[in-house]
Amino acid sequence: MKALRVIVSGIVMLLVLGLVNYYIGWHLWKVLDHWLPEISAGGYWTVFMIVAFAYVIGMVPWPKAVKPAGRLFKVIGSYYLACMEFALIVLPVTDLMYWLLGLAGVSRSAFVTEAGITDLLLLAFFLLWGSRNAWSTVVRKHPLRIAKETGSSQPITVAVASDLHLGNIVGNRHLRRMVAEINRMEPDLILLAGDVLDDSIEPFLRNSMKEQLKQLKARHGVYAVLGNHEYYGGSIAEYSRVMDSIGIKVLQDEVVEAGGMYIVGRKDKTAESLEGGRLSVAALLEGINHSRPVIMMDHQPTEFAAAAEAGVDVLLSGHTHRGQIAPNHFITRRLFELDWGYLLKDKLHVVVSSGYGTWGPPIRLASRSELIKLELLPVGSKSYSEETVPAQTVLV
Repeated sequence: MKALRVIVSGIVMLLVLGLVNYYIGWHLWKVLDHWLPEISAGGYWTVFMIVAFAYVIGMVPWPKAVKPAGRLFKVIGSYYLACMEFALIVLPVTDLMYWLLGLAGVSRSAFVTEAGITDLLLLAFFLLWGSRNAWSTVVRKHPLRIAKETGSSQPITVAVASDLHLGNIVGNRHLRRMVAEINRMEPDLILLAGDVLDDSIEPFLRNSMKEQLKQLKARHGVYAVLGNHEYYGGSIAEYSRVMDSIGIKVLQDEVVEAGGMYIVGRKDKTAESLEGGRLSVAALLEGINHSRPVIMMDHQPTEFAAAAEAGVDVLLSGHTHRGQIAPNHFITRRLFELDWGYLLKDKLHVVVSSGYGTWGPPIRLASRSELIKLELLPVGSKSYSEETVPAQTVLV
C-alpha cells in the first residue's frame, strides 16, 4: 500500500511539473516563434522538455560510462529550477498586463517583443544577482551570554557552518573559501550543522573533498550532525567513516565533552520516520552536569521548547536556507518558529543559519551564503556582561 502511494504521488508530481512547464514553454515558444518564424515546433518542444526535466534525468542512476552526462544534466536542471521559479512569478504578471491592455483598448501588436525583452533582462539580472548572493559569503557574529561556567576565564569562539550541500555544483572551490574563512576565525570549536552532502556521496569522494575539510582547525575539535540530505543519499555509515578518518566526529544522538562544555548532536528529524527513530532531547541530556554549557546541533529548527526545558543553552540549526529564493522565505517563516537568524527563548539561544551552500540552483534571492561566528561568554569570562550585545554581519 505504501509503495502504491509513493507511485501515485510520483505520477501526480510529474503531471503537475508537466503542466507548469507547458505553461512556461508555451510563453517562450510564442516569443521565439515571433522572433524566429522558421523555428521547428517539434525541435523546440523536444529540447525544452529535456531541459525542463534535466534535474530529474540527472538523478537517474546512470551506468558509469555516461555518469558525466548525468552530472551535466543535473547542473543544467539546477539552473532551470531557478528559471522556473522566476517564470512562475513573472509570467502571470505579464499575462495580466496583456489582458488589462486589451480591456483598455490599447494596441498589443508590439507586446510580445517588449514583454519578451523585459522578462529576459529581468531573468538575467535575477541570475546574476542570485549567483552573487550564493557565492559571496557573509559572516554573522553572535555574542551570547551563558549563565554557566566552563572553567576558563576566556570567551569561546565557535564557528558554525550548515547546509554545505557538497556535490556536483558546490565543490572544492567554494569549500576552500569556507575552510580558509573559518580558520581565520581561530575558533575553539567548529560545528557543522547538517547537510554537508548534497545527497549522493559519490562526488564528495570522487573530488576528494575530505582533503579540504581535513584542513579545518579548532582547539576543541570539529563535530558534525546529519541533515535530511545525508539520509536521502543513503550512505550514512560510509560518510561517518570518512569524516571520522579526517578527525570530524559525526554525532548521531550523542553527547561529547569539549572545552568544559557539552556538545550534543541529534539525528535529523528524518530519522523519526525510520526504524529506530531518534532520542528525545530530554533522553539525550539525561545524567549530564547542567552547571556546564550545553550546545546542541539539530539540523531542522524544531522543538525549541523541548530544548529549553531540557537545559540546552545554545541550539544550532540550518535546513531552511531562508527559502533560498524569494518569495520562498515567506513560506519558511510560516513553517518554522524561527526560519533564520537569532531567537532567545527563555534562557535558550537559538541560531538558525541560511546555510553556506545551496540546494539545486546556486542562486539566492533574499538570502545569502553565510557562516556563523559565535562568541560564547560564560559566567567568569572577561567579556561576560549583563548588557545585551547585538549580532553583527561582516562581508567576506
